[in-house]
Amino acid sequence: MLSKKSDRPQILVSLNSTYVPTGQCDCDGGDCACDLSPLTELSSDIRLSLGMLQTELMRVPNSQIMNLDDTYSICYSTHHKVVVLNQSAIDLLDQFTKSHKLDDIEIGHLNIDSTDLQTAIQELYKARLIAPKNNCLLNLNEIPETLTAWLHITDRCNLRCDYCYLPHLANDMSIDIGRAAIESTFRSATLNRYRRVNLKYAGGEALLCSPLIKSLHLYAQSLSQERGIILDGVVLSNGTLITPEMIEMLQTLNLRLMISLDGLANFHNIQRSYAGGKGSFPDVERGIKIALQNGLIPDISITVTGRNAEGLPELIEWILEYNLPFSLNFYRENELSASYEDLQLEESRLIEGMLAAFKVIELKLPNRSLLGSLIDRANLSSPHKRTCGVGQSYLVFDYKGQIAKCQMQLHKTVSSIDAQDPLTVIRQDKAGIQNLSVEEKEGCRTCEWKYWCTGGCPLATFKATGRYDIQSPNCNIYKALYPEAVRLEGLRILKYSYPTN
Repeated sequence: MLSKKSDRPQILVSLNSTYVPTGQCDCDGGDCACDLSPLTELSSDIRLSLGMLQTELMRVPNSQIMNLDDTYSICYSTHHKVVVLNQSAIDLLDQFTKSHKLDDIEIGHLNIDSTDLQTAIQELYKARLIAPKNNCLLNLNEIPETLTAWLHITDRCNLRCDYCYLPHLANDMSIDIGRAAIESTFRSATLNRYRRVNLKYAGGEALLCSPLIKSLHLYAQSLSQERGIILDGVVLSNGTLITPEMIEMLQTLNLRLMISLDGLANFHNIQRSYAGGKGSFPDVERGIKIALQNGLIPDISITVTGRNAEGLPELIEWILEYNLPFSLNFYRENELSASYEDLQLEESRLIEGMLAAFKVIELKLPNRSLLGSLIDRANLSSPHKRTCGVGQSYLVFDYKGQIAKCQMQLHKTVSSIDAQDPLTVIRQDKAGIQNLSVEEKEGCRTCEWKYWCTGGCPLATFKATGRYDIQSPNCNIYKALYPEAVRLEGLRILKYSYPTN
């Protein structure tokens, strides 16, 4: 007798759950070093062969179940993407709490016929919820395929954002220094066998030097072809100087665009104003609309502070209305911003503002996944051991060609464009910022979120505690928000889902 349709196991996954917007890694608020180190997934052979019939399969460890509604629940762990299951699928998954050969599974009480059972097991395997007993542990691979270089092409800026870490001097990178920086990036990429280079053109306001961006990226494209290394690029901008001509240039060069927007109207203006004090929101809004009208979708980077947290719901509603990718990043105190005490993140106020923004998202769930962009440095779509690429897969060039580990420490240089392999110099340096593995951080080792959160920004942690080997000062905030972010993804999967078969 066939089971009722409602009794058939349903395993739903997202088509694009690994999408990470540009803004997740490119915020000019100074809180990102980009490229996360992804962990190797389970076997890429996602079809159960006939030989698997005699292989013991079991549920991958540390997976968590969270109820979505009366019918569906979310299953998540460091071993797989977020997956939505109905009760019948959960009951079947529970059969693999202990390892089983497929022929030994007891299905009498599950009310599943043999055809549905075979399909469901295939789906559980494809979703990485079950795996061979001898291959169900996470393989930690810390080497990403992308080497990222931040090119600080100018210190000049037309804005005076209160949380900015730069003094805004009249210094621009020369074309010769820029070309040498790109050459040294490709040298390190070649020597360290990277498949891809990602260049970030930043400032200051990078678009003040748009002709330099064009010249440098054309040169980078020639090196990319010569070395056989894939090239990506992004321009980080405050959005106030955008013209149709600039958008055409970016499109011709295949460059992405990230724009900082911290709120609507005064919620943006109170922390991102012109040198004379005038608010910049009208010009940023105009710049975003020019980009959209000319066929370029910008990523939006939002820096959340004590000033703008309560304005997040309205901003998110505006962003979703235009279907823009975005990321929410927490303010990091620096030497120049320390005097603005109201920028500090007060836990309850920040959590309240973020949860209110999540409610807005729930009412208008986007087609793209938000797991990599909702909560500061956490990428809930891809488990990793280090928060960012600092000290591992990241180079920061100042306008003089000196190389630092992090753009927030431009003055603490450890190498230069003259080095044969600056990345190796960066990796070997034991002074300054230390981007430790989450497994080395006190308070993180036993946390269920450790391979997504990784203990937060190491620089922010050191400023607050004087240590790198301890969890983030924002730990309570993260733990309050992560379950809600996962729940949003579950609801989004229900709206834009497909069965894994």
